[in-house]
Amino acid sequence: MDTEGTYDARGTGAERVPRPAGPPPAAPPPPTYAPQPRRPAADGPGVEEWLRTPRPVREPGVWRYGHVPRPPEKPGGVSDRSLLVGVLISVLSGLLLWSLWRNGYIPYRLVPLKLFTPGDWWYAGTFGGPRTIEGADALTVYEAVLFGLLVYGCGRLGNWSEIFRRHVAGRGQPFLGLATAAGGALAELLVWKDAVPLVRPVLILVASVAGGEIYQSQTVVNVIYALIALGVLWPFARLGRWRELAAARRGRAAAVPDAPAGPPDAPTPEQWPELREAGMRDAAEALTAEVRTGRMNDVDVARLRHAWSVGRGHPERLAALTEAVLRTGGAAALHPSGARDLARRTVRHDLLTGQVRIGSCTDDPHNPYARRGSGVALEPALLGTSLLAVGPPGAGKSARLVRPVVESLALQALAGRAAVLAVGGAGGELGPDDAFDVVVRIGDPASVHDFDLYGGTTDPDEAAGVLAEGLVGDVTHLDSRRAATVLAQLLGPYRAVHGHFPGVPALRELLDGDTAAIDALREALGAGGHQSMLRELEARTRQKGGAGDPGPVLADRIALLDRPAFAPFFATGDQARPFSLRSLEHLPLRVRIDLPERAHAEASRLLTRLVLAQFTAVTAARTDRSLFVCLVLDDATHTVTAETVRGIRRLRSVNAGALLTLRTVDDVPEGLHTALLGAVGCCMAFSGVTTWDGKRFAEVWGKEWVETREVAQHAVFADQPFTRALHGLRKLVTGKAVTRDAVTVRRVERERWSASELAYQVPPGHAVLSVTTVEGEHAPPLLVTLDG
Repeated sequence: MDTEGTYDARGTGAERVPRPAGPPPAAPPPPTYAPQPRRPAADGPGVEEWLRTPRPVREPGVWRYGHVPRPPEKPGGVSDRSLLVGVLISVLSGLLLWSLWRNGYIPYRLVPLKLFTPGDWWYAGTFGGPRTIEGADALTVYEAVLFGLLVYGCGRLGNWSEIFRRHVAGRGQPFLGLATAAGGALAELLVWKDAVPLVRPVLILVASVAGGEIYQSQTVVNVIYALIALGVLWPFARLGRWRELAAARRGRAAAVPDAPAGPPDAPTPEQWPELREAGMRDAAEALTAEVRTGRMNDVDVARLRHAWSVGRGHPERLAALTEAVLRTGGAAALHPSGARDLARRTVRHDLLTGQVRIGSCTDDPHNPYARRGSGVALEPALLGTSLLAVGPPGAGKSARLVRPVVESLALQALAGRAAVLAVGGAGGELGPDDAFDVVVRIGDPASVHDFDLYGGTTDPDEAAGVLAEGLVGDVTHLDSRRAATVLAQLLGPYRAVHGHFPGVPALRELLDGDTAAIDALREALGAGGHQSMLRELEARTRQKGGAGDPGPVLADRIALLDRPAFAPFFATGDQARPFSLRSLEHLPLRVRIDLPERAHAEASRLLTRLVLAQFTAVTAARTDRSLFVCLVLDDATHTVTAETVRGIRRLRSVNAGALLTLRTVDDVPEGLHTALLGAVGCCMAFSGVTTWDGKRFAEVWGKEWVETREVAQHAVFADQPFTRALHGLRKLVTGKAVTRDAVTVRRVERERWSASELAYQVPPGHAVLSVTTVEGEHAPPLLVTLDG
């Protein structure tokens, strides 16, 4: 297949995969090709719009595609209704006070003014008014100052600024500008109608400073009137940000005629700016045309961007990629299978960020305010710390978590950025066959591929260690290291004679200590001169039947695979057709293994343990860790062992991860509960978990400081007869004693989620999810609606 060196650069080729599960689609001819239907997501936008959509950097687990931050939380305490009532009361109170002042019902109202003005300006007595014109002018200015103080006081008491921020400024432009313009027009009307004392006081102050002769010039009077009008509008212009609104309007109006006919100076994402900056303008123009004509999809974009990032440090590969782009456009650097998309998608994906949306945060007090309503997504940066999901059957683990993650990893494999190994029961919900490159159906005679029990290794000790972990790793009273030694004492001699490891029937005979098989192997070793291997076999013969010999247990476990249903499987030698997990080291493969859980439950668990052990061993030994590799176990019951827990803990440092699902934590040995929950960085509790499981998750998620308010009611005892009479009357009417509230505010440490809340307050179709990135950034446990 034509990969333009993208995958061959890692030192491997597509021939390492035995055969795909079905015939792969042929690679399109280079000169002309028929593009398949392209779309970034089901019923989603076009690729051009998809590329331009912003993806702000947010907290771990946030669906970044088109994310819009939630508006700031409204301050608590005062409701909108209370604010409106306060404004109404303050306005009515101000009007009442001003009416009483103007009509002379407020006593001693002129006393402060008379203290600072000459006495001959006023008539004698407390209620005496102005006697001269100077006194009348002083009274006019005095009333204007008092009116301003009255308006200021009513505004503070009625909290006018808060209602302006909530209901006017909070709605943004252009509503803010229009509302303040209307307010300014009303203020101008009141000022020039003399309902607001402003014009006359200003004229009096100007005359007192500049002299009355200044008003003999009509021009000066017009200038003063204009300044008064501008002074009235100035605060409204500041509040409404009229200058910013006008500048924005002018900018939009000027952008239409001045828009350049050609492309802008700064390339947009669909114009491939990274290629233009590197001088590959022809390739960028070709890909831009592919995007705009709809001949590319999101997988093509992600694949070519990844190929570009891989080849930047190698000029020869970059030249080959450029030539392929000019030749085939969006079909360059294809996946080894030749596929450019999945036949069907069930959830939303964003291949630029590698995210898959699995749900959204609910509007629940347990969730932080900023996260409520936001999308929840998983990505390799989170799966790299491994994820453990626990929930009863029917909770939605397979359909709402496993299937979306497998689908996302399959798309990323087509983009050349990941490899996925999905393991589940036959007939499960891991995806259709055409979504995978390799499908291993253990126990099905029609299966194209077999499974390699030895993980593709040629080292007897390595093969024995992994096989022992799969066979007897769950046996608590048996040391898996001793079991590995027994297997190595048999695998090494057998390989030295036959050139390959034994198949299941031959290995069972050796573990059972069959005399004929042991003697034949001994004679072959002697004839071939393999003295060191002969000593290994003799050591095994001497230890057979001793105290604590793991041989019988190994023989019993390997007998589970020596069944007629598995006769065509697990073969070795030249005629074998096994699939080895070592193919995942360098190739972005999509692999699915179907286990016969219904007919052979114990054998399926054994194989699952073996797959997990092989996966941790293979990923840890990789030299090229640029490819993210993920193992998905749809059911990890009786699979986790002490050694695999240590392997899972090491995955995050080798660019790999695992997703494990359990019906209950008790499906793992009790001694490994703490170790397993501490090894994974992401935990997920589905609805319906028991309180025992909830307790373990509550311990993992820890506690947080919260502020609590305790209200205590205390009886009020009156000392005065009149007060006691009022209290008695109130009790007679209401039936309750007179009390007062004592509020105590404290900071206490409480569990983020208690065991009872996890067991009884998580609705169906929901789960509580906590995530951690490979860099160590955490997100608190969130209640998620699984609507992916």
